[in-house]
Amino acid sequence: MSYVSEVIDMVQKRNPNEPEFHQAVNEVLLCLEPVFKKHPEYIKAGVLERIVEPERMITFRIPWIDDNGKINVNRGFRVQFNSAIGPYKGGLRFHPSVNQSIIKFLGFEQILKNSLTGLPIGGGKGGSDFDPKGKSDMEVMRFCQSFMIELSKYIGADIDIPAGDIGVGQREIGYLFGMYKRLKNSYEGVLTGKGLEFGGSLVRTEATGYGLVYFMDQLLRANGKSFKGSKVIISGSGNVAIYAHQKVTELGGIVIAMSDSNGFIFDSAGIDLNSLKIIKEKERKRIKECIINSSTATYHEKCSNIWDIKCDIALPCATQNEINKDSAKKLIENGCFAIGEGANMPCTIEAVSLFQKKGVLFAPAKAANAGGVAISALEMSQNSIRYSWSFEEVDLRLKNIMINIFNKSSQAAKEYGDEGNIVLGANIAGFIKVADAMMAQGIV
Repeated sequence: MSYVSEVIDMVQKRNPNEPEFHQAVNEVLLCLEPVFKKHPEYIKAGVLERIVEPERMITFRIPWIDDNGKINVNRGFRVQFNSAIGPYKGGLRFHPSVNQSIIKFLGFEQILKNSLTGLPIGGGKGGSDFDPKGKSDMEVMRFCQSFMIELSKYIGADIDIPAGDIGVGQREIGYLFGMYKRLKNSYEGVLTGKGLEFGGSLVRTEATGYGLVYFMDQLLRANGKSFKGSKVIISGSGNVAIYAHQKVTELGGIVIAMSDSNGFIFDSAGIDLNSLKIIKEKERKRIKECIINSSTATYHEKCSNIWDIKCDIALPCATQNEINKDSAKKLIENGCFAIGEGANMPCTIEAVSLFQKKGVLFAPAKAANAGGVAISALEMSQNSIRYSWSFEEVDLRLKNIMINIFNKSSQAAKEYGDEGNIVLGANIAGFIKVADAMMAQGIV
């Protein structure tokens, strides 16, 4: 049994009933086999055994009172996975599906994603099984305040800097920041994704969607293709999906389908971005409302059927494992030539393998959706120097970071004998930086 296989086996035995975490570890570690042939010193130092084990895993209860006076109890998590290259950095997710396995998979992915940005940030993640949907602002505020009472014991501007994720937007970040400030009597950049009025950064809302398209643009160009005239499917309808739509449209693509957890809309003429923004950002309604003012758009139940639509490029931006092997087959049969992961691990291992086997251009999440955390790190920088950069300046920095991630991933793939395999290249490039930092710091 190889060193990598031994570590994978160890992870599965030590962490039973954590399928998402197992999947993330397998996907990364199987790409690292050639690294250990070239760098046996990593084996001697037990780098893999250490990187798959979180430095700290925090679980806590969150009691809160709803508008009817009922006491509710949710579960909170924060995994501080690896701090070899900087303080822990990663979002908070509020969603009923949140459990330890999902938080650990997200935190593990965050280590390499943050490494690829080239910025000094380590990997972490957190969240709760609380569902903000259908809750009043006061209920969300009371929950966030209770959540922060416990989380505040473990975070700080130079320790662990959470951000938003699914279910945690600017409203939630504001409530969390307000409670942290009150508890610590300190005004510091402990959270990112804040409002512009109190230390937030321009482009943060757009960052992950823009970054995804900047990365995909590089991948397409390197293979003689482009967004111009291409029909694009984007799953999801949150910030990532909305601003991926905006940037795709700017580059000449046509977004023909988008979704939420209930279903999807299809419009062969292209989904109207302004209508989408009003429905989702201002009115907070379901995506089916977007068909009201359109004579060509149609709504369909069951969001997973979005992948049955014929397209040139697919950008899964909703949640993990939304594209399985069957969905991948349908996309390939319908002529899809490029996939860009805007969500975290939205394609199963079987789907990724099939895309690669059939020659579909594939951009993995840890590289393609790193734009959000990149801007979070830039927000940290702005907070530290008490200064704000212009939208254009931050956007240019984001674009350059995504281009650099593509170049590093491409170079690593070539160096390790599989040119064009961005999955392999991103995993190796992200891992080596962290591994070298761990080696330099001793056995800690």
